[in-house]
Amino acid sequence: MFYREITDWDDAYANPPNIPRSERWPGEWLEAAEAYRQEMLDEGRVQLDQVYGPAERNRFDLFSPKTRPRGLVVFIHGGYWRRFDKSYWSHLARGANERGYAVAIPSYTLCPQIRIGGIVDEMARALAHLSELVEGPIHLAGHSAGGHLATRLIASPSPLPENVRMRIAHVLSISGVHDLRPLMSLELNGELRIDAQEAAAHSPALLAPLPRQKLTCWVGAAEREEFVRQNALLANIWTGLGTRTAIVEEPDRHHFDVVDGLAVCDSVMVDCLLAP
Repeated sequence: MFYREITDWDDAYANPPNIPRSERWPGEWLEAAEAYRQEMLDEGRVQLDQVYGPAERNRFDLFSPKTRPRGLVVFIHGGYWRRFDKSYWSHLARGANERGYAVAIPSYTLCPQIRIGGIVDEMARALAHLSELVEGPIHLAGHSAGGHLATRLIASPSPLPENVRMRIAHVLSISGVHDLRPLMSLELNGELRIDAQEAAAHSPALLAPLPRQKLTCWVGAAEREEFVRQNALLANIWTGLGTRTAIVEEPDRHHFDVVDGLAVCDSVMVDCLLAP
């Protein structure tokens, strides 16, 4: 019989110390993102630094396909709700762009300037604004903290307007953190300020899904055990609540390279994201 007990919560959720050559990131993301933005600028197919709300970081970039969009993909970035912005992730629009979809990548206010619940509201505002710019189905993806935010938007009570909820065809949560309660034990919670009330209100695993949702929880098989557990957790719970769910553990992928498939138009990840 095997009993598991976590005694070092900071290590359980620490990615850089547990990924070989982790110093490559975020530099590799930034370099690839800058190159794709320039490519799209040269082709006149990107709108940069567009406004969706009143806060300084309420901005998004919108990357357009060569033809009329088949729909909209929105990618919500991670960084433990306290790092990065849209400029690190532009290259992840390539896969869906080449499949005929418009792709929006928003920034949001970072902790500790805001609480996680406030970021959820900002992402709802961004999605409502973007839904007015591009017609068709909405495919929502998020990585790490972004995976949390994406799934929180389709959990009840959702801050999304009803007309936007009805257009969401699929949510892809990549290495998402779906239960916030363990993070209350981390040192970084000094910045996040998660308490029991916020964890209860904004942990998708503790909430009911909106009706008629489709959810894929995707994680790298080489990630920290807690991210693998968190990935399966939400899909297992929401399956029991009537949601169409799938769990993917991608071999030989860790927390930093698991998103790479979004940049490849014929990848299994893009196939999954855009499947009806």
